[in-house]
Amino acid sequence: MKTNVRELSPSAYARFAGVLYLIITVAAIFAHFVIPDQFIVPNDAAATVANIAADESIFRMGAIGSELIILLSEIVLSVVLYVLLKPVNKTLSLVAAVSRLAMTTIHGLNLLNYYFVLQLINGGDVATAFGPEQVQALVMLFLNAHSIGFTIGIAFLVPHVLILGYLIVQSGYFPKVLGFLFIAAGIGYLVDTTGLLLVAGYTTTPGLIATVIAVAEIAFPLWLLVKGVNLERWQNRTLAPATA
Repeated sequence: MKTNVRELSPSAYARFAGVLYLIITVAAIFAHFVIPDQFIVPNDAAATVANIAADESIFRMGAIGSELIILLSEIVLSVVLYVLLKPVNKTLSLVAAVSRLAMTTIHGLNLLNYYFVLQLINGGDVATAFGPEQVQALVMLFLNAHSIGFTIGIAFLVPHVLILGYLIVQSGYFPKVLGFLFIAAGIGYLVDTTGLLLVAGYTTTPGLIATVIAVAEIAFPLWLLVKGVNLERWQNRTLAPATA
């Protein structure tokens, strides 16, 4: 039996990608900024433990729940971006998708650090083997491990961002300026992750790098939502000989 499946139009894919970017952005604000600022007190393990213990459900929903929404959205976004950019170069588009999926996998495993924190604070079987100060120290260790794990994941995003920028520039159906912004953002991600992971004195992302990354990550989703794809140029690109 033959089943006909209606393929989405390029514009529909573009706007779907824009919606996914928006979901990821909103969830990331809660998971990476609001919740850490509300619960984690730098250099004060006792206060951090007390904050999480006092409102564990908010910590679970804000930190873990929001992160799960991000991760599930990232999987779908990786595929949608591959579909949007494969007419430019199938191989590079696939590499970009795999790179983003690798980041998503690492960030998923990284959530275990939050579960270890909750196990310690809830007084589980493992926690009973430690005194209060030891529990507090372990909680901070796992919170710091989560932060480093997030940065390791972003390191795998670097190829995705650089390749995405190149493909956008070459596409013809997206503005080249968006591609150049992504290339600049990719360089920023590379410098930042290298510094955070390999340079002892590098602890904070410089404002210029953060600004460049933010502009690229905002401009492209907005374009996808408002303008989508130039259909005429998309069709011309798909009819042209494919680049492997």
